[in-house]
Amino acid sequence: MGAAAVTGAAGTLGRRVLRSLSERPELDRVVALDLVEPPGCDLLPAVTPVVADLSEADVGALLAGVDAVVHLAAARGDEHGSRHAAERNLAIAQRVLAGAAAAGVPHVVLVSSAAVYGAWPANPVPLTEAEPARPAPEFGYAVEKAELERLGGEWARAGGAAGRTVAVLRPAPAVADGAASWLARALFAVLPFRSGPVQPPMQFVHLDDLAAAVALAVTARLDGPYNVAPEGWIEAERVRALAGAPPRLPVPLRFATRLAGWTWRMRVGSTPPGLLPYTVHPWVVASDRLRAAGWEPAWSNEEAFVEAHPGTWWSRLSPKRRQELTLGVAGTGLLGAAALLARAGWRRRT
Repeated sequence: MGAAAVTGAAGTLGRRVLRSLSERPELDRVVALDLVEPPGCDLLPAVTPVVADLSEADVGALLAGVDAVVHLAAARGDEHGSRHAAERNLAIAQRVLAGAAAAGVPHVVLVSSAAVYGAWPANPVPLTEAEPARPAPEFGYAVEKAELERLGGEWARAGGAAGRTVAVLRPAPAVADGAASWLARALFAVLPFRSGPVQPPMQFVHLDDLAAAVALAVTARLDGPYNVAPEGWIEAERVRALAGAPPRLPVPLRFATRLAGWTWRMRVGSTPPGLLPYTVHPWVVASDRLRAAGWEPAWSNEEAFVEAHPGTWWSRLSPKRRQELTLGVAGTGLLGAAALLARAGWRRRT
């Protein structure tokens, strides 16, 4: 029997991970670390809640007697994805890794993101773990995750003969009923827009399936990177149909990037400008390696997306009203394009 600790245990994913780990016969104790006590701990006899601030606490002491650490603690809400949040997240990750080293913990599980591969025109479809992590430099969230992976690799190598292992999970955008990861919410926000002639396919992993992958990484002591996504993917138009979304307004990528940058800086938008290439180029992943280790998702891409994405106002309109609005959107797009061309021509003349 063994013991595991989970940081960020009160979060949306953390609570699911606690439940998955408490059901594993290999573990007789799970330490739930967070700023607040996770709800429902009293229903999980194997779980011991510990309220602590990882930025100040003696992390090594908190991890004493633990065989594995799952690190999920991160900024939440609108601040996620900002430079300040990234710096704080990485500082806490360093403290957790140092505490694990001091406590003699041999295994760490880090949850990264499939976004670390970057969205590039020449990306294979799908991406495997053999591909390098090369996130778009403008997308701070993906850069942060890649740096988290680097820190984990350094921690493992510093263990020397002690044989430390680090499992790095790279999930597709994670969703569930009434919950979605920050990355998924940011992608949902750009569904009404089209920035390129062809939209890339998309993937969504259910948070319960991601939690099961984390539990497997703990008990099987997985080592190295593992993609986490259901088999296959959903074409962009299929995603829009499932969402019941209105026709997309064509927006030049250059203009969309400027607009997203302005709204992001003014804190009135939920889409960082660095995310936009991820809506133009492919970055779906294959999870064959994780499946070979014993993981089997219960939810398909379509099922996970539909559960997480409620019907829109558009899906409740009559066919006639949809047609009227579609023509209106098309007209708006033409007028916008004409205005941009006129402005460009005026600039050339001046």
